[in-house]
Amino acid sequence: MQAYLTLTRRELGSLFLSLTGYVILAGALFLIGFSFVVLMVNLQQETTPMPLTELFYMTQLFWLILLLATPVITMRLFALEKFTGTFETLMTSPVTDFQVVLAKFTAGLVFYMVMWLPLAGCLWVVQHYTNDPTGFDAGTLASTFLGVFLLGGFFVSAGCCASALTRSQGVALMISLVFGISMYLLAVLANAHPPATTWQTKALACFDFFGQMRDFSRGVVDSRPVVFFVTLSLFFLFLTLRIVESRRWK
Repeated sequence: MQAYLTLTRRELGSLFLSLTGYVILAGALFLIGFSFVVLMVNLQQETTPMPLTELFYMTQLFWLILLLATPVITMRLFALEKFTGTFETLMTSPVTDFQVVLAKFTAGLVFYMVMWLPLAGCLWVVQHYTNDPTGFDAGTLASTFLGVFLLGGFFVSAGCCASALTRSQGVALMISLVFGISMYLLAVLANAHPPATTWQTKALACFDFFGQMRDFSRGVVDSRPVVFFVTLSLFFLFLTLRIVESRRWK
């Protein structure tokens, strides 16, 4: 456990103290703030009974942040160490492959969640100046961030797998970006598809990220998407672990 915590602190330090990390945080802050400005302008023209959290996730800016940020966060986790030659040094230290993979994933996911903290600040500001008690509902906010966490865990784990495949950050970025865009297009298809009736349509419905995030942003927590995202995250972490272990076979 001590080795895992030490590795996690090391990875978090490299993320938060790098220029790339500052650019990601600044870009996410700008886009989140901009999206709320647009929402406020639209709400002045037309009112809606939907909660503000749901309105935010209906915009394309949320998905833009998700699809662009996760590849940039994860591209360096393994690829940079392989490129600089420190990966073999790390793997010969008294740590297990599992601890290394888990620490890098944890650091990437923590950084990803910190990136979304301005969302809570924007909701609080809206509630403070509009005196709307539903603008900053604790239960809705908690379920919203649960959805963000689960979706982020899926994409961060896939990014870890992409980074473990190569020593080039650019290649890792492109693999993760193509994967994210593919998942987004699959979600668009699943969202536009009629209600599930066959096993094929039911399987496709699992990738309806829009509907799942809509439920989370309304305060509705369904166990099915929770199990789905956790399973996929564990699957990609398992693949990452096998890739890291494969160095012993060479």
